[in-house]
Amino acid sequence: MSRLMIPRPISGGLILSYKCQARCRHCIYACSPDWKADWIPEDVLEKGLAQLRGKIQPSPWGPEAVGLNDGLHFTGGEPFLNFKLLLKAVELAEAFDIPSTFVETNSAWCVDDQSTMDKLRRLREAGLKGIMISVNPFYAEYVPFERTERCIQISQDVFGQQNMMVYQQEYYYQFQRLGIRDKLSIEEYAELARDDRFLGRVELFFMGRATSQLKAFYPTYPAQVFFDMPCQPPLLREWHNHFDNYGNYMPGFCGGISLGSWLELDSLLEEGIDLKDRPVLGFLAAEDMEGLFRFARDLGYEEAESGYLSKCDLCTDLRRHLASVGDFAELSPKAFYEHLA
Repeated sequence: MSRLMIPRPISGGLILSYKCQARCRHCIYACSPDWKADWIPEDVLEKGLAQLRGKIQPSPWGPEAVGLNDGLHFTGGEPFLNFKLLLKAVELAEAFDIPSTFVETNSAWCVDDQSTMDKLRRLREAGLKGIMISVNPFYAEYVPFERTERCIQISQDVFGQQNMMVYQQEYYYQFQRLGIRDKLSIEEYAELARDDRFLGRVELFFMGRATSQLKAFYPTYPAQVFFDMPCQPPLLREWHNHFDNYGNYMPGFCGGISLGSWLELDSLLEEGIDLKDRPVLGFLAAEDMEGLFRFARDLGYEEAESGYLSKCDLCTDLRRHLASVGDFAELSPKAFYEHLA
């Protein structure tokens, strides 16, 4: 395989910045307060959204409805850290007739009812269709649950029940049952929820920062276990890919991997990717984990004695090593690998 053709994206998320108030242990994009904000400039944002016009497809329930894997969502980092830019992104998406738009948030900014209502109403009036509010023990280490509840209650009034998504709903109900109001650590949560705990039963992606922060909570396995697990379906899929503030078109949830520039998406889709200059993508597309493992080992990689949580954990560790010893254009943004710990 010398050239990789990628499918036309029908849904995805636009990362306005990797900067966030939190350094969540499970963050797939390794976001934190330590990132340079590097907010996407408005002219670049307009250029990129113009490339997505006509490609992003609406929710099955129509362009005014939203779904977790449908349409286009604005995310980060925490997009509400730059409300002016978020509002501009919504206005541009509406002007380009991009359907089923929503924003993803951790609710840390919801300090009082009035300011929360004002911001959400302005976004709704600008054309935003809905909102997704994150709830789980990892966010709870940084965001008081009372702010999460405020965001949920007011969002329901502004966007309606159907366009207000809570991810994950199970934790929202559990936190209410447990009477949580403020922040709490994972360790405090584990003790509080000792008889009502389902940390292992709710969807969790062992990617990004989770690969270094969660090994104490879950079993690990040697690299060989993951050699035959294919990467091509998530690597080459049309739904729920991500576009970041540096211009990287990232497959699925794969932080630190770039298929090329989403700002030149039409050309990328037409011409494909020359794999001669992007060996990491070549291994992931054609040889899966074993090929990438051997390639990294030839460049000095040593298998982790602690084992790996998942195929994505192994992949992340291999790519982190490669990013430290070579200049691979597809391993972008480079700062992703610096913020994994």
